[in-house]
This record gives sequence, structure tokens and C-alpha cells, in this order.
Amino acid sequence: MGGGQLSSAPLPRSFFDRPSPEVAPDLLGRVLVHGPVAVRLTEVEAYGGPGEDPAAHTYRGRTPRNAVMFGRPGHVYVYFTYGMHFCANLVCLPEGSGSAVLLRAGEVVAGVDVARARRTGGSASAPAGAGRRVADRDLGRGPARLAVALGLLREHNGIDAIWPGAPGETETLLTRDHRLTGVPHGAVVMLEGRPADPSAIRSGPRTGVSTAKETPWRFWIDGDPTVSPYRAHVPRRRNAAATSVGEAPNS
Repeated sequence: MGGGQLSSAPLPRSFFDRPSPEVAPDLLGRVLVHGPVAVRLTEVEAYGGPGEDPAAHTYRGRTPRNAVMFGRPGHVYVYFTYGMHFCANLVCLPEGSGSAVLLRAGEVVAGVDVARARRTGGSASAPAGAGRRVADRDLGRGPARLAVALGLLREHNGIDAIWPGAPGETETLLTRDHRLTGVPHGAVVMLEGRPADPSAIRSGPRTGVSTAKETPWRFWIDGDPTVSPYRAHVPRRRNAAATSVGEAPNS
């Protein structure tokens, strides 16, 4: 896991106003904060727009379920998959485009106890699942685990991850490296973090999708222990309670 300082400067909306395959590798090393938990992203996947990318939720156009992906860049698109998991994405390109980046894995750099309690079904003060302690590297290793660690649920679908910088209550998050200061209290916000060294970024096929399988839009930081293992798509029967649309990458 990387060392060095993390910047708490918020990312601007213009960062996401680009094609998802450009945004995705540039997200590596950035920090997503939700309340007391902060995650430095180490693995992401890009998904294209309507009629362009058969693996994208927006391939067949806009629906009530994928409407957030057609909104302004920098918003969070949360979907439910296999009747069990939530996964989080960040919207790219101008409003109406329908493109996003799936957040696949990351290192929890602040709020480790809270993230671990969420993963084991307890609380930070009285954690459950003590007999199955989750290793630090596994707290956000996979898109469903990442969403759980950050506490992102259906009600966060459509929330804006771009902080306007308006006056309000802020807090300081303690990380292994230093303090993230001036973070808006309780908000979901993308911070500059510490961009990954370009020489350490790798790309390859996306994980678990049944169409456009060879599109090399999965990006990760080489050698980082929080990156999830690659898994090719294996057909499975979906739970009738699943509410995802289009393809649903596995965790």
C-alpha cells in the first residue's frame, strides 16, 4: 500500500467531463470520502455510452434505473446487483451522455474501524464478526466490498461527489499518512489524493462481463495488494430480486 502525502483538495467537475477511458486511469490514487471513511482508489473500470459499449448499463438507452448516468459528470451512480450487492460508479462526460467509471477496489486510508465494522455487520464501538476479522487489504477489495466500506447504498444514487466549496461544517480525517483537512462533514466527495505513478498503471479486460469482454478498460495500480483478482465472466442465474440493468460486473 502506498505511502506519502494525500491532498485533500477537491477534484473539479471538469475532471469528469471527459470520456470514461480517460477518466478511469486518472482516478487511480484519488481519494473518495463518505463521512468518516476515505478510500484511495486502486482499481477501476470504464463503461461507455448508449449504443457504444454493450457491457454498459446505458447501452440500450435511458431508463428510470440508469438515469443518473445521463446526469452531470461527477455524480455517483449506485446500482444493486444479483439481489445482494451495491456497486458505485462516477458519471463521466457532459449531461445526457450516459457514461461512467465503476469503482472496483481501493485502500481504506481513514475510518478503518468503521469500514471493518460495516464489513462484519457490527459497529465501530461494538464490532460484530470478531471471529472473522477482515484484513485491511480486503476492506475495499472488489466493487461490492468498496461500497460497503464507504457506506454507499441505494439512497446515495445520484449524490454529487463534487464539493462546491461552500461554507459549512468540515472535519479532519486521520490517515496513515497525514491529515485530510477541511473535508465536508458527512458528505460524499472526491479528493485529489495522490495520483498513481503512470508507470505503475496497468490495463486489461474488464472483470465478469459477458459482452465486450476483451475491451481493455479495466485499470489498476500494479502490485497494489488491494486490487481484486481478475475473473472472466461465468454465466449464473440471477436472483429475481436483482434490480441492476444491463451488465452487472461481479465483485
